[in-house]
Amino acid sequence: MIPVDEVLQKTYCEIDLDKAKRDAFVYAIKNHYWYQMYIDDLPIWGIVGEADENGEDHYLWTYKKLEIGFNGNRIVDVNLTSEGKVRLVPNTKIAMSYSVKWKKSDVKFEDRFDKYLDPSFFQHRIHWFSIFNSFMMVIFLVGLVSMILMRTLRKDYARYSKEEEMDDMDRDLGDEYGWKQVHGDVFRPSSHPLIFSSLIGSGCQIFSVSLIVIIVAMVENLYTERGSMLSTAIFVYAATSPVNGYFGGSLYAKQGGRRWIKQMFIGAFMIPAMVCGTAFFINFIAIYYHASRAIPFGTMVAVCCICFFVILPLNLVGTILGRNLSGQPNFPCRVNAVPRPIPEKKWFMEPAVIVCLGGILPFGSIFIEMYFIFTSFWAYKIYYVYGFMMLVLVILCIVTVCVTIVCTYFLLNAEDYRCFLSAASTAVYVYMYSFYYYFFKTKMYGLFQTSFYFGYMAVFSTALGIMCGAVGYMGTSAFVRKIYTNVKID
Repeated sequence: MIPVDEVLQKTYCEIDLDKAKRDAFVYAIKNHYWYQMYIDDLPIWGIVGEADENGEDHYLWTYKKLEIGFNGNRIVDVNLTSEGKVRLVPNTKIAMSYSVKWKKSDVKFEDRFDKYLDPSFFQHRIHWFSIFNSFMMVIFLVGLVSMILMRTLRKDYARYSKEEEMDDMDRDLGDEYGWKQVHGDVFRPSSHPLIFSSLIGSGCQIFSVSLIVIIVAMVENLYTERGSMLSTAIFVYAATSPVNGYFGGSLYAKQGGRRWIKQMFIGAFMIPAMVCGTAFFINFIAIYYHASRAIPFGTMVAVCCICFFVILPLNLVGTILGRNLSGQPNFPCRVNAVPRPIPEKKWFMEPAVIVCLGGILPFGSIFIEMYFIFTSFWAYKIYYVYGFMMLVLVILCIVTVCVTIVCTYFLLNAEDYRCFLSAASTAVYVYMYSFYYYFFKTKMYGLFQTSFYFGYMAVFSTALGIMCGAVGYMGTSAFVRKIYTNVKID
């Protein structure tokens, strides 16, 4: 049983209120500052103080009454009441006090977080409608892509079969066009195979981490323990490093890459370097402002050790397996020695335009869920509807694959074989949406809050773009192999 000795009102510190401290408190009260504390991982919130009706005098809450509920030997409920309103007067002393009252509660330990959940917000009809809308978009898009591509490809195959029956003179005089004409270049290695293969490997790993963490969160209710989501993500990311090495290493080998050790290092440290670099930069700002968000030096060292002694060796294992098991270039078409010149085309068929347009539909399928995720992360609501998140992830992947296949077909039909990742532009739209959310949905300001928000949103958007790019590439690669396998190439 938990000891239930009550603590009567007791002073825990005294504040010498000079002019600088008074101005700081007045600033916090005017801007409605509030604070957050944890007791046994249960959050409690309180406001700093309040002003009178005229806004001339400002008062500080000095007495914190804690009421803690327990069931057996476990804490199941915490409530905070602020009292003791004291007027802020320079050159005075203010005593800060607290009291603790224990009470028995019938709340079960596994249900103690239920009062913090907000079903009216997360299970609002708009949330359900957005999921239904995205699901209908998937059905429509898959049906449309299947119908258009099947009919179009059937016509293409019929036209190419007819051309094969012509003699050489008729074929030379004929008007040849379409995706068959670039069969000797479509499987050409990318202009930067080392970076490209590292991005694909990292994207596959991010997808694996997202899928596994969401499943674990659905099963284990990770929101009930502070920091458990981040710890789980770090552990899963380290454990799935062979996925990165396998897909990145095999793709690099297929494209004829020789510097596989360099590719392995870039693939292993691309995401950790981006995340750690951003976190360390923000950490210096946090230390300057003496913020509680500052990451301890020991944590930085631990993360670096994980990168060098866990992620790198596992990535090496995946790279070796990928190069040996699926590293042979088994393309259905022979790659020409001389690249084919790319003909001129309409402005809307340029790769840059298609890349910009390719991210609109994937972003449209997730932007409502982005609002709920942003609100839970930046407005301190507890996100618990991970079933919705799983559905959105599946919908995002399907829409991304469909859109990327269509974009790739349009480019190949225009006889443009250059590699691109149109799905990755989803990240640009997500980051643009984060600007809207910052200016219209939050009240953040100042260097620290601005750098904290946009720094981590840049990391999130970049990781999402890499994942979407990899998913789009994998789906499109299977599509391209399929259509070139089924057509006769001389």
